Amino acid sequence: MTRIGKPHILILDDFGITPIDDMLRLALLQILEDRYDRKSIIITSQLPFKTWYEYLGEPTLADAIMDRLTAGAHKLELKGDSLRKHKRNKI
Repeated sequence: MTRIGKPHILILDDFGITPIDDMLRLALLQILEDRYDRKSIIITSQLPFKTWYEYLGEPTLADAIMDRLTAGAHKLELKGDSLRKHKRNKI
C-alpha cells in the first residue's frame, strides 16, 4: 500500500476484468481514500461505467468507492473499434 501511495498518478488498467472480493473492495477503498484530493488516479475499463456500482457488489462499500471515484472526476467514454484490431489489419 505504501508503494501504491507514492506516485503522483496511479493507473488502474482493465478495471472490472475479474471478479472482486471483499479484500479487494476494501483495498480499493483504502487506495482511493489515501489519494483523495491529493493525487490522481486514471482508471481504464471495458466495463461500462454505469455498471461499476453493480460490479463492486456490496452496497455500502460500492457507495463509498463510487463517491470517491466520482467526486471531481473527469469521465471519457471512447467509442469505436479497438486499436489492436486496426494494427492487426495493417500487418
